[in-house]
Amino acid sequence: MYDGSRKALRQNIDETAAIAELAHRAGVSCEGEIGFVGYAGGMPSAGTDPVEAECFARETNVDAMAISVGNLHLQQHSGGGLDLPRIRAIEALTPVPLVIHGGSGVPLAERARLARITNICKFNIGTELRMAFGRALRQGLADDPGRFDRVEILSATEAPLTAATRPILRALAAAEVSASDRSPGQAPD
Repeated sequence: MYDGSRKALRQNIDETAAIAELAHRAGVSCEGEIGFVGYAGGMPSAGTDPVEAECFARETNVDAMAISVGNLHLQQHSGGGLDLPRIRAIEALTPVPLVIHGGSGVPLAERARLARITNICKFNIGTELRMAFGRALRQGLADDPGRFDRVEILSATEAPLTAATRPILRALAAAEVSASDRSPGQAPD
C-alpha cells in the first residue's frame, strides 16, 4: 500500500506507478490512494474526484485503489455514511477494486451492503479492532494487577478481539455469497 494522496496528482501518480511496478515485478499486489482520507477530530478529507481516480487507476496500474468518499481515519463511532453517488461515479470510470480506509466509522450493515453492491473489496477497520483490544487489555490488567508476564497479559485480549472480529467477517462473508449469487452481467442492487 502506498499513500501519496496528500501529494499533487502528477506526483502521486508517478510515485505510485513506480511502486506498483516494483511490487508487480516481485509478484506482489499494490494498493494506491487517491483523494485524501482525513482524521476524526483532525484534518478534513478531500474527496476523490472520479475523473482523477480514472486517470490514477489507468496510469499507475494499481491492483486496488483507496478512495475518499466520506470515510475518516480514527473514527470511533459511526459517521454519516459513505457517498454512494461518488462511489458509483468512480466505478463508472474504472473497474479497479476499491478500498475504504477509515472503515471503522462505517456501520457494519452499510459495509456489508456496500461489499455486496459496489466494487469495494476491502474496509480497513484498525481503529475498531484496536478499541476492542484496548478494552480487553485494560480489563485484563484490572482483573489481575499483579500479572507481569507479557504473554499472560496479552492472552487476555485474544478472546475479546476474536469476538469483535467474528461478526464483521460473517457479515462480509454473507455479502460476498450474496454478490456471487448474481448471474454474470447482472447489475448489483
